[in-house]
Formats: sequence, structure tokens, C-alpha cells
Amino acid sequence: MNNRPLNILVVGPHPDDQELGMGGTIARLAQQGHDVLLLDMTNGEPTPHGSPEIREREWTEAAKILGVQRRLLGLPNREVQHTVEARHQVAGVIREHRAQIVFLPFPEDAHPDHRATTRIVEDARFDAKLTKTDIPGEPIYPKWLIYYYCTHLRHVAQPSFCIDISEQIDTKVASILAYESQFVVPEANRKIVDWLKQFNGYMGSRIRTAYAEPFWMREPLGLGSLDGLVM
Repeated sequence: MNNRPLNILVVGPHPDDQELGMGGTIARLAQQGHDVLLLDMTNGEPTPHGSPEIREREWTEAAKILGVQRRLLGLPNREVQHTVEARHQVAGVIREHRAQIVFLPFPEDAHPDHRATTRIVEDARFDAKLTKTDIPGEPIYPKWLIYYYCTHLRHVAQPSFCIDISEQIDTKVASILAYESQFVVPEANRKIVDWLKQFNGYMGSRIRTAYAEPFWMREPLGLGSLDGLVM
């Protein structure tokens, strides 16, 4: 990445997936002056302790903590399907935001919504560049698709690169805890935050920082210089 502000879209199947997978990076990108938009495919409901109204308050607070904008696509939770209509909806958001970089879930996952979201976004990237289509907005082709890890599999990440979030780890934790119905009220889920800090700590140790978040890419990452490397 260079020093020019970029338009960045971060797509999550449910509110909280982006925070769990890359909340520190989201905060860091926003602090660097990039225009970051979070797109939730569903509202995440129903859940045992949530409601649509509760979840909206929570995701609004989480976005405020991270310093970014957010919008809801409105697909049905637990029933996300890879359809042309869904692809075109996401392509419309890509066009509207003029997204140059799109973050999306890692493709291997036990949750059907996660797998479907990844397929939708991958194809929406292609659809967003098409002419003579009913997709609103001007064509654009995001230069990079970058996958973040928020998987329901006991998967050991083998990332293409990691981003140092040592200065953003507390912001990430605060954004996750904004989802009280998911990570505070249900006792069984409280340990998830501690586990994530341990995971991000381990990833940080791989690049000799306190905390880091891992990312994966299908395409080779292009670098204009080595200035951004953690040495």
C-alpha cells in the first residue's frame, strides 16, 4: 500500500465477523486516513440473547469504536446463498464505495454463510467491472481481494502476510465487547476474546511484534518498496 488514501471495503457474513477477524487492522487503516466501509451481509439474528434492535445498537457502537462507516445488505441470516442477485447487490456497494481493496472471509469454513459470502464477493468483484448491466454505478475492478481469518473450523492459519496491530489490540477488543449479546452475556463465549488475544499474540511473534492479524491472498501481492515491512 502507498501513502495515498484508499477506498477499502470489508465484508462480513454477520456483524462481529470483521471485528473478530481483523478489527485491529480496520482500526489501523482508519487511523491512517483510509476510507473504510464495513458491509454486513446479514444482521446476524436470530441468536439466543440478541434481537435485530440489539444487534443494530451493537454494530453501530463497534463501528464508532473502530472509526469507520457501516451498512447492512440485508440477506437472511443462516440462509446466505450464492446467487446472481446477491452478487449484483455487493457489486453495487463496490461501485458506490469505489472500492480499491476488498477484504472477505477465508474461503475454508464450516459455516455455510461464510462460504457463501466469500463466493458472492469474489464474483461481485468481477461483476462490478461489467458494462451494459443493471448494476447501479460506474464500473470498477478492485485491485486486491484480501482474505481475513474468522473461521468456524479448527484451522491453523498459513497466512500470506500479517499486519502489526500492537497499538490497536485494545481497540479491537473494545469493538468485540461492544457485542454484549454475543460475547458478554453468554458465559461460554467470554473466553473467545482471550483466545483471540492469544492468537493475535502468536501471530505477532511470527513477525516480532506484540500482536498481529493474519491475511491470505490467492494473487501475488505487489510491493512498490520495502518501507512497510516489519524488520
